[in-house]
Amino acid sequence: MLEIKDAVAVITGGSGGIGRALARYWQARGGKLVLADVAEAALEKAREELGPETVTVVCDVTREDDCARLADTAIERFGKINLVAPFAGIILDGLLVSTDRETGKVNKKMSLATFQKVIDINLTGVFLTVRESVERMINHGCRGLVCLISSTGSLGTAGQINYSSTKAAMSVMPKVLTAEFFRRGLADRIRCAAVAPGYVGTEMVRGMNQKALDKILADVPLGRLVEPEEVASLVGEIYRNEALAGETYFIHGGLRLGSRG
Repeated sequence: MLEIKDAVAVITGGSGGIGRALARYWQARGGKLVLADVAEAALEKAREELGPETVTVVCDVTREDDCARLADTAIERFGKINLVAPFAGIILDGLLVSTDRETGKVNKKMSLATFQKVIDINLTGVFLTVRESVERMINHGCRGLVCLISSTGSLGTAGQINYSSTKAAMSVMPKVLTAEFFRRGLADRIRCAAVAPGYVGTEMVRGMNQKALDKILADVPLGRLVEPEEVASLVGEIYRNEALAGETYFIHGGLRLGSRG
Protein backbone atom coordinates (compact mmCIF):
# COMPACT_ATOMS: atom_id res chain seq x y z
CA MET A 1 0.00 0.00 0.00
CA LEU A 2 1.29 3.45 -0.92
CA GLU A 3 1.12 6.40 1.46
CA ILE A 4 -0.18 9.80 0.42
CA LYS A 5 1.86 11.71 3.00
CA ASP A 6 4.72 13.52 1.19
CA ALA A 7 3.66 12.03 -2.16
CA VAL A 8 3.46 14.49 -5.07
CA ALA A 9 0.33 14.84 -7.19
CA VAL A 10 0.21 16.63 -10.55
CA ILE A 11 -3.39 17.65 -11.21
CA THR A 12 -4.67 19.48 -14.29
CA GLY A 13 -8.04 21.18 -14.12
CA GLY A 14 -7.02 21.75 -10.52
CA SER A 15 -8.77 25.04 -9.87
CA GLY A 16 -12.31 23.63 -9.70
CA GLY A 17 -14.61 20.62 -9.83
CA ILE A 18 -13.21 17.15 -9.24
CA GLY A 19 -9.63 18.39 -9.67
CA ARG A 20 -10.04 20.86 -6.79
CA ALA A 21 -11.71 18.20 -4.63
CA LEU A 22 -8.82 15.81 -5.27
CA ALA A 23 -6.35 18.56 -4.36
CA ARG A 24 -8.13 19.12 -1.03
CA TYR A 25 -8.21 15.36 -0.36
CA TRP A 26 -4.51 15.02 -1.15
CA GLN A 27 -3.44 18.03 0.89
CA ALA A 28 -5.50 16.93 3.93
CA ARG A 29 -3.52 13.68 4.02
CA GLY A 30 -0.12 15.30 3.90
CA GLY A 31 0.47 15.14 0.15
CA LYS A 32 2.16 17.78 -1.97
CA LEU A 33 0.53 19.38 -4.97
CA VAL A 34 1.33 20.77 -8.38
CA LEU A 35 -1.91 22.25 -9.68
CA ALA A 36 -2.39 23.28 -13.30
CA ASP A 37 -5.15 25.19 -15.05
CA VAL A 38 -5.65 27.83 -17.73
CA ALA A 39 -7.67 29.98 -15.32
CA GLU A 40 -4.94 31.92 -13.55
CA ALA A 41 -7.15 33.76 -11.04
CA ALA A 42 -8.96 30.58 -9.98
CA LEU A 43 -5.63 28.79 -9.72
CA GLU A 44 -4.25 31.47 -7.41
CA LYS A 45 -7.34 31.19 -5.22
CA ALA A 46 -6.80 27.44 -4.97
CA ARG A 47 -3.17 27.94 -3.97
CA GLU A 48 -4.15 30.34 -1.21
CA GLU A 49 -6.65 27.81 0.13
CA LEU A 50 -4.34 24.81 -0.03
CA GLY A 51 -1.22 26.34 1.50
CA PRO A 52 2.56 26.39 1.04
CA GLU A 53 3.02 22.80 -0.16
CA THR A 54 1.05 23.68 -3.28
CA VAL A 55 2.70 24.88 -6.48
CA THR A 56 0.55 26.26 -9.29
CA VAL A 57 1.31 26.34 -13.00
CA VAL A 58 -0.74 28.16 -15.62
CA CYS A 59 -0.92 25.48 -18.29
CA ASP A 60 -2.69 24.97 -21.60
CA VAL A 61 -2.76 21.17 -21.82
CA THR A 62 -3.01 21.27 -25.62
CA ARG A 63 0.53 22.71 -25.80
CA GLU A 64 3.51 20.36 -25.60
CA ASP A 65 5.80 22.94 -24.02
CA ASP A 66 3.26 23.75 -21.29
CA CYS A 67 2.86 20.08 -20.37
CA ALA A 68 6.63 19.61 -20.32
CA ARG A 69 7.01 22.67 -18.09
CA LEU A 70 4.35 21.33 -15.74
CA ALA A 71 6.15 18.00 -15.29
CA ASP A 72 9.51 19.74 -14.91
CA THR A 73 8.07 22.02 -12.23
CA ALA A 74 7.05 19.01 -10.12
CA ILE A 75 10.52 17.49 -10.37
CA GLU A 76 12.32 20.77 -9.72
CA ARG A 77 10.16 21.69 -6.73
CA PHE A 78 9.62 18.30 -5.09
CA GLY A 79 11.98 15.85 -6.82
CA LYS A 80 9.31 13.35 -7.82
CA ILE A 81 5.86 12.68 -9.26
CA ASN A 82 3.65 10.04 -7.64
CA LEU A 83 0.16 10.78 -8.95
CA VAL A 84 -0.73 12.12 -12.39
CA ALA A 85 -4.36 13.26 -12.58
CA PRO A 86 -5.06 14.88 -15.98
CA PHE A 87 -8.53 16.13 -15.09
CA ALA A 88 -8.71 19.20 -17.35
CA GLY A 89 -11.71 18.87 -19.64
CA ILE A 90 -14.65 20.62 -21.26
CA ILE A 91 -18.14 19.80 -22.51
CA LEU A 92 -19.56 21.29 -25.70
CA ASP A 93 -22.71 19.27 -26.33
CA GLY A 94 -24.59 19.12 -29.60
CA LEU A 95 -26.10 16.67 -32.06
CA LEU A 96 -24.07 15.41 -35.01
CA VAL A 97 -26.93 16.61 -37.21
CA SER A 98 -30.26 18.23 -36.33
CA THR A 99 -33.35 18.07 -38.52
CA ASP A 100 -36.23 20.43 -39.14
CA ARG A 101 -39.46 19.14 -37.60
CA GLU A 102 -41.54 20.06 -40.63
CA THR A 103 -39.31 19.12 -43.54
CA GLY A 104 -37.23 16.39 -41.94
CA LYS A 105 -34.18 17.87 -43.63
CA VAL A 106 -30.92 18.66 -41.83
CA ASN A 107 -30.91 22.26 -40.67
CA LYS A 108 -27.90 22.20 -38.37
CA LYS A 109 -24.80 20.11 -37.72
CA MET A 110 -21.99 20.06 -35.21
CA SER A 111 -19.15 22.26 -36.39
CA LEU A 112 -15.65 20.91 -36.79
CA ALA A 113 -14.47 23.57 -34.32
CA THR A 114 -16.88 22.31 -31.65
CA PHE A 115 -15.82 18.71 -32.19
CA GLN A 116 -12.12 19.50 -32.38
CA LYS A 117 -11.94 21.69 -29.28
CA VAL A 118 -13.24 18.90 -27.06
CA ILE A 119 -10.88 16.39 -28.66
CA ASP A 120 -7.93 18.76 -28.24
CA ILE A 121 -8.47 19.35 -24.52
CA ASN A 122 -10.04 16.09 -23.35
CA LEU A 123 -7.93 13.67 -25.38
CA THR A 124 -4.81 15.31 -26.80
CA GLY A 125 -4.36 17.27 -23.56
CA VAL A 126 -4.47 14.05 -21.53
CA PHE A 127 -2.00 12.37 -23.88
CA LEU A 128 0.49 15.22 -23.55
CA THR A 129 0.12 15.55 -19.78
CA VAL A 130 0.58 11.82 -19.25
CA ARG A 131 3.44 11.45 -21.71
CA GLU A 132 5.50 14.25 -20.18
CA SER A 133 4.80 13.24 -16.58
CA VAL A 134 5.48 9.54 -17.16
CA GLU A 135 8.79 10.35 -18.87
CA ARG A 136 9.92 12.15 -15.70
CA MET A 137 8.54 9.41 -13.45
CA ILE A 138 10.60 6.81 -15.28
CA ASN A 139 13.76 8.89 -15.46
CA HIS A 140 13.61 9.81 -11.75
CA GLY A 141 12.66 6.38 -10.44
CA CYS A 142 9.23 7.43 -9.17
CA ARG A 143 6.53 5.07 -7.93
CA GLY A 144 2.85 5.83 -8.32
CA LEU A 145 -0.27 6.07 -10.43
CA VAL A 146 -1.59 7.69 -13.59
CA CYS A 147 -5.32 8.17 -12.92
CA LEU A 148 -7.45 9.23 -15.88
CA ILE A 149 -11.02 10.51 -15.67
CA SER A 150 -13.58 8.84 -17.89
CA SER A 151 -17.36 9.11 -17.48
CA THR A 152 -20.60 7.19 -17.80
CA GLY A 153 -20.74 9.19 -21.05
CA SER A 154 -18.15 6.73 -22.37
CA LEU A 155 -21.02 4.25 -22.73
CA GLY A 156 -22.62 6.55 -25.29
CA THR A 157 -24.82 9.56 -24.63
CA ALA A 158 -26.80 11.32 -27.35
CA GLY A 159 -25.59 14.85 -28.01
CA GLN A 160 -22.07 14.10 -26.84
CA ILE A 161 -20.31 12.51 -29.81
CA ASN A 162 -17.24 14.64 -29.05
CA TYR A 163 -17.25 14.28 -25.26
CA SER A 164 -18.27 10.61 -25.20
CA SER A 165 -15.56 9.74 -27.71
CA THR A 166 -12.88 11.25 -25.49
CA LYS A 167 -14.21 9.54 -22.38
CA ALA A 168 -14.38 6.19 -24.17
CA ALA A 169 -10.71 6.74 -25.00
CA MET A 170 -9.99 7.27 -21.30
CA SER A 171 -11.60 3.90 -20.57
CA VAL A 172 -9.22 1.98 -22.84
CA MET A 173 -6.03 3.91 -22.05
CA PRO A 174 -5.42 2.13 -18.71
CA LYS A 175 -5.24 -1.21 -20.50
CA VAL A 176 -2.94 0.16 -23.19
CA LEU A 177 -0.57 1.89 -20.79
CA THR A 178 -0.52 -0.99 -18.31
CA ALA A 179 0.47 -3.33 -21.15
CA GLU A 180 3.20 -0.94 -22.27
CA PHE A 181 4.55 -0.54 -18.73
CA PHE A 182 4.48 -4.33 -18.32
CA ARG A 183 6.50 -4.87 -21.51
CA ARG A 184 9.14 -2.42 -20.29
CA GLY A 185 9.38 -3.83 -16.76
CA LEU A 186 7.77 -0.75 -15.24
CA ALA A 187 4.34 -2.04 -14.21
CA ASP A 188 5.42 -2.87 -10.68
CA ARG A 189 6.04 0.79 -9.92
CA ILE A 190 3.94 2.83 -12.38
CA ARG A 191 0.27 1.94 -12.74
CA CYS A 192 -2.58 3.36 -14.79
CA ALA A 193 -6.30 3.30 -13.99
CA ALA A 194 -9.35 5.48 -14.62
CA VAL A 195 -12.38 6.61 -12.68
CA ALA A 196 -15.70 7.08 -14.47
CA PRO A 197 -18.14 9.30 -12.57
CA GLY A 198 -21.81 9.74 -13.30
CA TYR A 199 -23.48 13.05 -12.51
CA VAL A 200 -21.22 14.90 -10.08
CA GLY A 201 -22.23 17.87 -7.95
CA THR A 202 -19.81 20.40 -9.35
CA GLU A 203 -20.74 24.08 -9.45
CA MET A 204 -21.63 23.75 -13.13
CA VAL A 205 -24.03 20.85 -12.59
CA ARG A 206 -25.63 22.37 -9.50
CA GLY A 207 -26.21 25.53 -11.53
CA MET A 208 -28.36 23.68 -14.07
CA ASN A 209 -32.05 24.34 -14.57
CA GLN A 210 -33.75 22.64 -11.60
CA LYS A 211 -36.29 20.76 -13.76
CA ALA A 212 -33.48 19.37 -15.92
CA LEU A 213 -31.54 18.37 -12.82
CA ASP A 214 -34.58 16.68 -11.27
CA LYS A 215 -35.06 14.68 -14.46
CA ILE A 216 -31.44 13.52 -14.27
CA LEU A 217 -31.74 12.51 -10.62
CA ALA A 218 -34.89 10.50 -11.34
CA ASP A 219 -32.64 7.95 -13.06
CA VAL A 220 -30.06 7.75 -10.26
CA PRO A 221 -30.85 5.05 -7.68
CA LEU A 222 -28.77 6.89 -5.09
CA GLY A 223 -31.24 9.75 -5.40
CA ARG A 224 -28.65 12.50 -5.48
CA LEU A 225 -25.56 13.71 -7.28
CA VAL A 226 -22.21 12.09 -6.59
CA GLU A 227 -20.09 14.48 -4.54
CA PRO A 228 -16.70 15.54 -5.95
CA GLU A 229 -15.17 14.44 -2.64
CA GLU A 230 -16.48 10.92 -3.21
CA VAL A 231 -14.71 10.75 -6.55
CA ALA A 232 -11.54 12.10 -4.94
CA SER A 233 -11.77 9.40 -2.27
CA LEU A 234 -11.94 6.70 -4.95
CA VAL A 235 -8.87 8.13 -6.69
CA GLY A 236 -7.05 8.10 -3.35
CA GLU A 237 -7.92 4.47 -2.72
CA ILE A 238 -6.79 3.44 -6.21
CA TYR A 239 -3.51 5.27 -5.55
CA ARG A 240 -2.96 3.54 -2.22
CA ASN A 241 -3.91 0.02 -3.34
CA GLU A 242 -1.24 -1.20 -5.75
CA ALA A 243 -3.36 -4.19 -6.79
CA LEU A 244 -5.67 -1.81 -8.65
CA ALA A 245 -4.37 -1.33 -12.20
CA GLY A 246 -5.42 -1.40 -15.82
CA GLU A 247 -9.14 -0.88 -15.22
CA THR A 248 -11.85 1.79 -15.22
CA TYR A 249 -13.79 2.12 -11.99
CA PHE A 250 -17.33 3.55 -12.25
CA ILE A 251 -18.72 5.77 -9.52
CA HIS A 252 -22.26 6.82 -10.37
CA GLY A 253 -24.65 5.93 -7.58
CA GLY A 254 -26.15 3.08 -9.60
CA LEU A 255 -26.89 5.11 -12.73
CA ARG A 256 -27.88 2.96 -15.71
CA LEU A 257 -28.37 5.65 -18.31
CA GLY A 258 -32.14 5.81 -18.13
CA SER A 259 -32.82 2.13 -17.46
CA ARG A 260 -34.72 1.23 -14.29
CA GLY A 261 -34.12 -2.47 -14.83
